[in-house]
Amino acid sequence: MSTAPNTSNKTVIVTGASSGIGYAIAEEYLKRGYNVVGNARTMARLQTAAEKLGSPQNFLLVAGDIAQAATAKKLFAVAIAAFGKVDILINNAGIFTAKPVVDYTEDDLNTIVDTNLKGFFYPTQEAAAHMVANQQGHIVTITASIAMQPNALVPALLPVLIKGGLNHATRGLAIELAASNVKVNAVAPGIIKTPMHSDDEATQAFFRRLAPTGTTGVTKDVVDAVLYLTESQFTTGVVLAVDGGATAGTW
Repeated sequence: MSTAPNTSNKTVIVTGASSGIGYAIAEEYLKRGYNVVGNARTMARLQTAAEKLGSPQNFLLVAGDIAQAATAKKLFAVAIAAFGKVDILINNAGIFTAKPVVDYTEDDLNTIVDTNLKGFFYPTQEAAAHMVANQQGHIVTITASIAMQPNALVPALLPVLIKGGLNHATRGLAIELAASNVKVNAVAPGIIKTPMHSDDEATQAFFRRLAPTGTTGVTKDVVDAVLYLTESQFTTGVVLAVDGGATAGTW
């Protein structure tokens, strides 16, 4: 892959890096000369992503279930062994299941708690210990704008419950780690065009109704928000909505 001039030796860990928003985040950091350690559930998915990126030597792959503490520990161990330290953690891995509350199953609950809650907690715990020791770092979590402003058209209690908790945890952890020069923020996307969503016109027309702008976003919109947060030295405890105005209220 072609890369921009190397302006940084910083290292970024990205969970859910094999596709969609996570892939786009990893791609942009690589273009900027960062080292990237990517995680996904399977090595096959990571290898496919690496090949699309041109198999750069500074893109390391760590497969495993991010809901397991051992996976988070391995991510940091690999990154530190290869690159010396971790400067940025992007908690991107997540799933979104929208349905009426009465239709959620026990499996739905367990899956969302595992991926969205444990998949945030274990890497963040590792990051906090490492970054406090280094007296610097950035943690950014990808949440969901619907957790900031629920919408009657999209019943989604479990994502609102978990992602809303992550939004508040972002603020709480930002205060806890502020004295150690560790910045903690979140990006809360609305509907973003990724392989997660059907591209048929009826579905896309419905999605466009969910934002006052009448549009959906693209991965670059989220990437730009992440870059702003990880390049800022005076922004922490922020949940940045990237959603075409959906969190502004009802319309």
